[in-house]
Formats: sequence, structure tokens, C-alpha cells
Amino acid sequence: MAWKEEGPAIGIDLGTTYSCVAVWKNDRVEIITNDQGNRTTPSCVAYTENELFIGDPAKNQILMNPCNTVYDAKRLIGRRFEDESVQRDMQLWPFKVVASDDGKPMILINNKGEEKQLAPEFVSSMVLSKMRQVAEDYHGTTVKNAVITVPAYFNNSQRQATKVAGEIAGLNVMKIINEPTAAAIAYGLDKKDSSFGERNILIFDLGGGTFDVSLLTIDNDTFKVKAIAGDTHLGGGDFDNNMVNHFVKEFKRKYKQDISGNPRALQRLRTACERAKRTLSFTTETTIQLDFFFNGIDFYSNISRAKFEELNMDLFRKCLEPIETCLNDAEMNKKSVHDVVLVGGSTRIPKVQQLLQDFFNGKTLCKDINADEAVAYGAAIQALLLSGQGNKKVKDLILLDVIPLSLGIEVKGSDMSVIIPRNTAIPTKKEKIFTTDDDYQTAIDFKVYEGERPRTRDNNLLGSFYFSGIPPAPRLVSKVKLCFDIDANGILNVSAEDKTTGRIENITITNEKGRLSKAELVRMIEEVEKYKVEDEEYKKKADARRALENFVYGIRNRVKYEKNFSSQLDSTDMKKMEEAVGLTIEWLDDTEELLEADIYQYKMEELKRIYNPIIGNMSKPRKFTQEAMSFYSLIRNFVESISF
Repeated sequence: MAWKEEGPAIGIDLGTTYSCVAVWKNDRVEIITNDQGNRTTPSCVAYTENELFIGDPAKNQILMNPCNTVYDAKRLIGRRFEDESVQRDMQLWPFKVVASDDGKPMILINNKGEEKQLAPEFVSSMVLSKMRQVAEDYHGTTVKNAVITVPAYFNNSQRQATKVAGEIAGLNVMKIINEPTAAAIAYGLDKKDSSFGERNILIFDLGGGTFDVSLLTIDNDTFKVKAIAGDTHLGGGDFDNNMVNHFVKEFKRKYKQDISGNPRALQRLRTACERAKRTLSFTTETTIQLDFFFNGIDFYSNISRAKFEELNMDLFRKCLEPIETCLNDAEMNKKSVHDVVLVGGSTRIPKVQQLLQDFFNGKTLCKDINADEAVAYGAAIQALLLSGQGNKKVKDLILLDVIPLSLGIEVKGSDMSVIIPRNTAIPTKKEKIFTTDDDYQTAIDFKVYEGERPRTRDNNLLGSFYFSGIPPAPRLVSKVKLCFDIDANGILNVSAEDKTTGRIENITITNEKGRLSKAELVRMIEEVEKYKVEDEEYKKKADARRALENFVYGIRNRVKYEKNFSSQLDSTDMKKMEEAVGLTIEWLDDTEELLEADIYQYKMEELKRIYNPIIGNMSKPRKFTQEAMSFYSLIRNFVESISF
């Protein structure tokens, strides 16, 4: 299907810490820079007293406003509040996370004196809307269609929640694509002219908050995913957390004070640790320096690369486990892998690279593609193809992806009956016949799970539905055909058919984790529009105030510092101008709260009515006074009397 009517189609890498947007233009993929001139944008949202900030402005003010600055929303999306990973992260975030009535994690912020609960989808939608705005500024036109990437190991709930975030942002989500698969497209096209034949590629994608491994076979323009594995809660943020915990303990040991309950101190320390982590990728030692860190204490400490590696060695080694799983599922060995491609900012850590290289017996790792931009690059290619605007360079590209986790239902005894095994190519459709367990049973309560454990209690409950209307019959006689249909986004749809009557019913899983109700979705879309209107109104007021400030201070500086200007003013005009300027500056100082834009415009007009006539008089040629005329005649006569 093509979406030609909605302008250009873009690819968005919605990252845990940074996001990136790309588009096909001028016969190639363009990574679009944001309004700050950066090619990636922090996945960060901040609520201040008067304004909502997204991206770089949000991250820049985080130390002043830690409790109302939200990041890592991707780590919450599609999860439950009681999840162990959510509980662990909450201990180190400066913002608060609470449970909603249905057990979903909600981010608590204070906006204009009022407490608000934000769903992770809503926060992600604001980041997506920022990326959409970046693309619209670049194209000068409306942008609606987008391909959004997710970690390969995202479950059905997380994929649904990501798609919902795109809808709240006003995007037509053309497809949800796995991040390592998108990176493989970037790599495959980059090597298209130089490579030959079939090659097995392992994409090692370690980002800020998630980790994926994908094994693909690339044969010219065909990209076939063989197996995927990973951890949706492992990345650079965890390495930062371990450093933060280390320095919290060190500070407590040195100064007998605990900073763990102080959001601002924790955020300052986290920012310093993130910077130190990056520095240790190219030096062997660095320093943490925090002036007036806590209760007036300056905190200085060193950390070596060896210490950083010791703090995180368990996590680094954990990155190797999914590789083994991936190879086993694909029935391959290490020698079968031709290229190991690094994607994600955390792959720059030297120890990660060393462990990976040792695992593959010294194989040279591929660092040719940009680790921060490759995913958005591949998503832009996929968006181009789906938009029906294929280019000859990519028009024959075929992408065959797989599902990350097995899908099935609970049968008697709380056992897991798998309908679609993990690493099945998608889109796919699988059917299975089930019978009644009791005599004259007229309904079946199906519970849908995903996971690899034999008992459903150890797997992830997606939801349940109640299929009724089955004709009464002895047990094992009535038959119901259950159909699991997974679309190209990896999202599950379920239907059931009564084989006795032939009645078919499409089933919607009503209590799926992470899914928002229609009312919640509508409310969030309306809230995004509300914030947009409020921000535009705020900007209008702020711009009007700034215009008045610039004008009045510009006049004051000319009068005060430009001698050529002030020397041309007579005393009456000087006094009139100084008085008007002084009164306006005094009024601005006394009115800190933003007023309506037309009030500032009125003040500007008042000032111009005084300023413009004076300037106008200065620009007119001045008439000679009688004394000047007499002096001029004297000089002229003197010059004419001189004989040369």
C-alpha cells in the first residue's frame, strides 16, 4: 500500500537516550539535523513552570529541574509497574513513577502547580512529534508517514504501545521494524557494490537502554532474518547506573552522608558518570568533579577504565549470551558468520568490543557504518519502499523478519501450548484446533501468552478473551479453530472459529498489557494538541516581550554608549528619551509574569511614538545658524585672498 498523498515518508529511530530521523532525498538517505544542528536528538521531555521542552532544550535544563524532566520512557513502555526492571530503575530516576489503577507505570510530574500522570506512550509520542517537526522543518511541508524502529526483542505489548505513541504524535505508522534489521539494511546497501554472494551478518546492537542480536542472511537485495535474541533492559543506562551506585557509596564512605534521596544530586552525578563513560572509551582514566555537590561539599574522584570494566563486567558478559542463543536458533556456528556489525553508542566501549572479538576468535569487527545513525538510515529505506516511491537502488529490496518470542495459549494444567514458535518469519498466520475439556461446555476462556517457558506462569500474559456460543456436547467433541495472525509490524491479531456451526469471530484482546483504551488514546491526542496550542501562545507572548526588551535596551545602549548618537541629541530630546526608556525598563522589571502579546506591542508603539520623531529629526540636514554662516564667510574670504 502507498501513502503518496501525505508527503515524504520518514524513518525514525526512537531510541532510549537519543532519537534520529532520516529520509530518502537526492537519490540517497539524508540524516536530518534538528534545530540545534545535531543529527541526533535526546529522547527527553521537560515541564517547566511556563513551557514544555523536548529534545536538546529539555536535556540542557535537567540539572535545574530534575524531578520534571523525563527520560528513559522507552524502558517503561508496554511494561507493568511491578516488573522487576521498573522497580530497579525507579531507585535512580529523579522523577517519580507510580502505578495506575490497572497496574501500568505512570510518570508523575508537576506542571503549573498541578500533579499530572503521564503514560510512557505519551512521553514517547512527544519525542516522536519532535522528530516529525524536525522532518517538517527540513522539507517545508507536512509529514505524516513514518516507519518507526523498535528493539528486536520487544514483545507484542511494547510494539503496540510504540505504535500508539506514533498515533498520538499524529503519524501514520506505516510499519514497525526491528532496529537491528534496519541497521542490516544500512550495512547491506553500503556494501552492495563491493560484496558478492550470500553472506551471514550478525548485528550486535547495544544502545542506551536495549540490547539486540540479529543474525541475517544477505543475498543481493534479499535480507532474511534467521534468528533474533536480546534483552530489552540492558544498555548504556545500566552502565551509568553502576557508576552512580559506586560513587554514591564512595561519597557516603568519605563524608558519612547519603545522597540517594536527593534528586538533584543524583542527576548531577548521573550526568557526570555518563560523560566519564564516554571519556573512558578513548582514555584509561578520567575524573569526576562536582563543585558544591551536596551540603556544600565539593566531590572529586577518579575512575579508571579498569574500574569501570570491573563494575560492569557481569553486564558485559551478559551481552554474549544472546549471541549463543541466536547461533543455536539459526543452526549456525561462529565460523559461519562472515561479518559482525556494531550498532548503538554503547558498542564504542573497548571492553565490549574485546569480548565480542574474542568470542569470534579474533574476527575483525565491522565499524564502517555510523553506530548512531544506521537504524534511522534503514528505516528511511523501508519508508521509501512502503510509500511506493521506490528508487532503482533499492526497488528490489526484500525484507523477511521474524518474531522474537513464541506465542500460544494456556491449556489445562497451566501448560503453554505454542501456536507460533519464536523466530518464525513474518507476516505469518498459524492455526490450531482446540476441544472442550468438560461435558456440555459452551464457552472457552482463552489466555494468550508469549515466552519460552513450558508453564504459563513463567511467561508473559498478553491478554485473554472469552469465546462463547459453542453448542453443548460431550467433552472432546466440540472443536474450535484458533488462528494467530501476525502482521508485518509483529503485532498479533486473534480469531476463533466454531467448527460445528462454522461461526467465525474476530477477537480483540481487551486487557493487553500496555494497551490504552480508546478513550485514553483520544484524551492523549487532545492533550498533545492542547500543549501545542499552549506552547504557541506562550511563544507568542515570550517573543513579544523579547522584542520590547531588545528595542528598549537597544535605545538605552545607543544613548549611553554611542557618543556620535548622543551628541546629536539636544537636551530636551535626550531627557524625553531617557525618561521613556527608564519607565519601560522599570515596567519590565516589575512584570516578571508573561502578559498578553498585545500589551507588549502597545508598549512598543508608545516607545516608538517618542523615539521615531527624534530619530527622524536627526536624519534631516541641519540649517546653518547665523554664527556658523559668518564663520563660513570669513574662511571663504581668507581662502580666496591667498595667492598660489
